[in-house]
Amino acid sequence: MSRIGKLPVKLPEGLSVNIEDNVITVVGPKGSLTQKFSQDISVSNDQNLITVSVKGKGQSHKALHGLYRSLINNMVIGVTTGWSKTLELTGVGYKAQVSGEDLVLNLGYSHPVKFAKPQGIQIAVLEKEGRIVISGADKQLVGETAAKIRRLRPPEPYKGKGIHYLGEKIKRKAGKSTKTAGGVGAK
Repeated sequence: MSRIGKLPVKLPEGLSVNIEDNVITVVGPKGSLTQKFSQDISVSNDQNLITVSVKGKGQSHKALHGLYRSLINNMVIGVTTGWSKTLELTGVGYKAQVSGEDLVLNLGYSHPVKFAKPQGIQIAVLEKEGRIVISGADKQLVGETAAKIRRLRPPEPYKGKGIHYLGEKIKRKAGKSTKTAGGVGAK
């Protein structure tokens, strides 16, 4: 058995769970999420505990056991408290602002970059700190959206300019060294 898969998922008050035809739907105050699961997995809900069990004994069954338990746990957390990622803008003149349904970024290009906000995602810009906060109920969608925004201008290793996650360590490189007087190439 999977160590993660055998742990039950506790449901807080105010959530409703529907399981039928290998599809689980979790509805809470932050929205509703749906996940299809494999036929080798069985999911049951009793007394505010969701348990995931496996129908086979193979290694792939163990992996699916832990995977689907984690996905269901992420769904429960997402519809109750939500998920968020924070990005930082580093660079002179790098700015972000929300304009309607789009995120408009000035990233040192000759034009502003518009990023269309996906459905189910909220984007907030903290201009004084130079941060973008992406939040939503679906953990996968929040992470994917943050990665797409980061990909617009990834941090470069020499000055560290670009978009990076809050707390991310950027491996810096030394720049070119100048030649000294009297060294190689001096006349």
